[in-house]
Amino acid sequence: MYSVKDTATWFIAKRLTVIDCERMKKIVFVPGKNPKPHPPEHKRQLWRCLVEGVRRVDETTAALLSKDEDCFQLIAWNHLYYQQYKSIEADLPAIDALLAKPGPTQEDMDEAGHWRLRTSRLLYKLADHFPILIDLLPDPSVKAAIKETERYFHNEDEIADQVRELLKQPLREMFDSGDEILLIGHSMGSVIAWDSLWELWNGEENLGRVDLFLTLGSPLAMEFVRHRLLGAKADEAHRYTGNIRRWLNISSVGDLTALDRGVTDDFAGMIKAGLVESIHDEYKDVYNYFRNEYGLNVHRSYGYLVNRNVGRAISDWWRQSG
Repeated sequence: MYSVKDTATWFIAKRLTVIDCERMKKIVFVPGKNPKPHPPEHKRQLWRCLVEGVRRVDETTAALLSKDEDCFQLIAWNHLYYQQYKSIEADLPAIDALLAKPGPTQEDMDEAGHWRLRTSRLLYKLADHFPILIDLLPDPSVKAAIKETERYFHNEDEIADQVRELLKQPLREMFDSGDEILLIGHSMGSVIAWDSLWELWNGEENLGRVDLFLTLGSPLAMEFVRHRLLGAKADEAHRYTGNIRRWLNISSVGDLTALDRGVTDDFAGMIKAGLVESIHDEYKDVYNYFRNEYGLNVHRSYGYLVNRNVGRAISDWWRQSG
């Protein structure tokens, strides 16, 4: 027979085990290109949006997350790359408005799906397959973005190596500790995350795994990007990484950075090789309704994190892990 004392001791030990499991859950966020605010300020706003996105689908999990901000780690690579910070002040009113807004309006949806954007997507897809046409693109910001990524892909002054090390170091520690990891890569951050995982698997033979690789507004399926990833020219056995258990790719309507909105077909070799359990794409009726003084921006990370599809993915991972 167990005494009351034994039962109490068991209950306390069990409770501490649950708490320890929760503390071992790690959410790692790799932001996209362009200068960002100082890391503590940037992290706080990203966390606000992430928790709100989860709250919109699962208030219980959001309450748990809100008490465990230490589980969230921002990989602040942008200052190393651009040598400057961006002020957070201009974004704060837009972020507050985003958090107060329950979902996309009809105006948001109409603008995101406007025929001009659909026409632009077709033009950019053509240039993606025939890079010689890039200089003919009408949008200077798109051309500038392509030039920026070339610096990364060419590894000028070993900048790509330095950026990836910022992510690989904490991942090594998390793998060694057996942490349960949700790795979120937004835009260019998804490229950095992929290359980092490829190096850990193929270069270091690190067998650790992230539970969920969540890519948002990712260009990973673009021809221009895919053929420049680490491993792109390797043989079939070394083309991919085995550090991912599940991969979910989410792209919003009208997001031209995610030019090819589906990664499943492009990375199907990972499933065939047994390197990943599943790869899924979500993009139908996914809306990013972040607005600032320049208008609707369907690519901003804050808008993605507030989205219900993203909130549901994070909630499901949090409840299923541990």
